[in-house]
Amino acid sequence: MRVPVGEDADRWITRTGCRRVLFVVHNVTSATRLLDVLPLFHSDVRVQMFATCTGSSPFLAGVPELLARAGLPVLPWEQAKDTEFDLVVSASYGGELGSLRGKLTILSHGTGYNKRLAAPDSPVSRTTEPPVFGLAPDWLLEDGRPLATATVLSHPEQLDRLRSTCPEAAPTAVLAGDPCYDRILAALPQRDRFRRALGVGPGQRLIVVSSTWASRSLFGGDPAGGADEPGAADLLPWLLSRLAAELPADEYRTAAVLHPNIWYGHGPGQVQAWLDSARRAGLEAIPPLDGWRQALIAADCVLGDHSSVTYYAASIGIPVVLGAFPQEDLDPRSPVAALGRTAPRLLRRGSLRAQIDRAIDAHHPDRYKALAEQTSSSPGESAVLLRRLFYDLMGIPEPEAHPALLDPLPLPPYTPTRVTAPIRVLVRQLSADPPELAVTRYAVVGDAPDPDPARAPAAPAGTAHSAADEETRETGRLSVADVVVRRAAEDDARLGPPAAWASEALDRYPYCGLVAYVDGPDRCVVRTREGDLVRLSAATDPDGRPDLCDPAVYASALHAWLTDGHTLDAALPAITVRAGTAAHHVTVEPLPQPPPTPPSAGSHASDSASSTRSRSAPIRSPFSS
Repeated sequence: MRVPVGEDADRWITRTGCRRVLFVVHNVTSATRLLDVLPLFHSDVRVQMFATCTGSSPFLAGVPELLARAGLPVLPWEQAKDTEFDLVVSASYGGELGSLRGKLTILSHGTGYNKRLAAPDSPVSRTTEPPVFGLAPDWLLEDGRPLATATVLSHPEQLDRLRSTCPEAAPTAVLAGDPCYDRILAALPQRDRFRRALGVGPGQRLIVVSSTWASRSLFGGDPAGGADEPGAADLLPWLLSRLAAELPADEYRTAAVLHPNIWYGHGPGQVQAWLDSARRAGLEAIPPLDGWRQALIAADCVLGDHSSVTYYAASIGIPVVLGAFPQEDLDPRSPVAALGRTAPRLLRRGSLRAQIDRAIDAHHPDRYKALAEQTSSSPGESAVLLRRLFYDLMGIPEPEAHPALLDPLPLPPYTPTRVTAPIRVLVRQLSADPPELAVTRYAVVGDAPDPDPARAPAAPAGTAHSAADEETRETGRLSVADVVVRRAAEDDARLGPPAAWASEALDRYPYCGLVAYVDGPDRCVVRTREGDLVRLSAATDPDGRPDLCDPAVYASALHAWLTDGHTLDAALPAITVRAGTAAHHVTVEPLPQPPPTPPSAGSHASDSASSTRSRSAPIRSPFSS
């Protein structure tokens, strides 16, 4: 690099005399903590920031893209070691940090220091436990002297452990809170908005699956993780399959928050492939950089392990159930280890839904209060404390005109639930006048059997039918589905207006009794096999916001109403649809019929099927019951 540092750089730069701050990136995980504190230098024209990567981490994928996104000058590692800096900030150990020329500050990139991990150049012994990462001489000292000028801790309990494990480094300790935790705390009032952004409506529960990296994590699947019975097999396949099989699609929203080392260690494409069945059943895979904190705040329950994410969840009062927890991998004196001794464990021998509901219903917000108090000794104050430390080390006063502030968590984009796996729909009529129906839907993944209507909440005296998204991978299900759904904008030129697509879809799927074109978050256009064209629109919430229930639920309710022998006129002007505890009031509005279109060359078979149909005897799928 020649600008803004390098040989003859003074000839080319515009701002001269700036203090130089270097952010040292080991991998994406540590970089996320550095991004937390980056705003502490904003608006100060006296400071020039840089970034570099040690190249020492085995998890280097994703780092170039992250550095490009940050927009800072990126120094090659060898040049970084030869350049003078006023402040060096790292959020991890490893690499030749002692070779950097500047006052080194080390931050934690999680909730304190909890895990045992051998240093890269330390001999591995099967008879001795690895040292605690970030609190042991193997990590903190170089040639017997402290590696860092300042070792940032978030709570005095960490200082107590540091003094007992590496007293030589204790004088470098600085208590300065936790910027990641502070950003979470500041965003807690946005919980309802985060839930709506994730498509979580009233009466729904958001279940977040959280995993750290390594083989004994929840995602790793090593039975030595210790959450299930001794000798049990990999828990992850069971968990992913039960999320779809046991949790009704319209009563629960599911999301996965995975450690960046999983994403970038195995490759984002591979991780998405592993999660494919669960994603088609509605699981939202949260990107490793953006949105995981928002998902945590929005959650009703976290199925986790010994990760910082799980601990953060407990700290803000979210119920947690541990799917893996290798106590031997943790410092037994750490708060995370204490969480493992306190939180309930996930067992495959029981119902997943029952365990989740029990954890939520029996949870008290203060259950983990003592643990929360050990997350940070200065909640909400890390920005002030860290900036004061950084500027003291640089030897210049803090900018008086600009307060020390962290970036607020942004509102994620709206991501409604999208189930492209085939769906088994169970419907129970609650009232005929006025029309009221209870609908329960389950995604059917792979070779899993369809849910038994007799064991579902819609029973007894319910009916069942199948529904499929037109973009499902299981295209064979489309030919036998009772309800086919298409999702697109009303004016999508590829499909034509909803009425046109509906006519074509009924021709294409002769066993289908009703098709639905979802063209908004709370509405759809449906056409019955008898030719009726209807707009279904859900009433807004009491606050005026759109209803977030999948409009395909309303289409299935109307289909069940009609196939149960009722007329469309009897459903006018509205029906009430219940999904779980939520009641949705849906307007049923007949639409004018478009002019007929000439039959296509391949439509004779479906025309013949339609000609024999009557309102009292609709064609039924072989899978209907």
